[in-house]
Amino acid sequence: QVQLVESGGGLVQAGGSLRLSCAASGRTFSDYVMGWFRQTPGKERVFVAAISRSGGTTRYEDSVKGRFTIARDNAKNLVFLQMNSLRPEDTAVYSCARSRSGPVRTDVAAYDYWGQGTQVTVSS
Repeated sequence: QVQLVESGGGLVQAGGSLRLSCAASGRTFSDYVMGWFRQTPGKERVFVAAISRSGGTTRYEDSVKGRFTIARDNAKNLVFLQMNSLRPEDTAVYSCARSRSGPVRTDVAAYDYWGQGTQVTVSS
């Protein structure tokens, strides 16, 4: 059973930064694309960023391009989301997820394991 555990969320002022981490269990972490999604109350989960198995390919949702960076450390089974220039509209619960797909995909359906999420709140 795969477990994904996020950390690093919190309260930050607009313009500030946070770094989210996701620790994955299992010995085949490098075999999977990893992604970050976010969700606000009453709304569907939406794509934020994803990274290929080697880390060589990344994809971002348009509103976070140039502000967020996804990275991974396959030796430590970790995936990160560095979030800079945060805005109030970035406030959400952020979850990491594992994809069975080879290509880096942005759709929720491509991801089969999810973490519990970590709250990010950006004050204006």
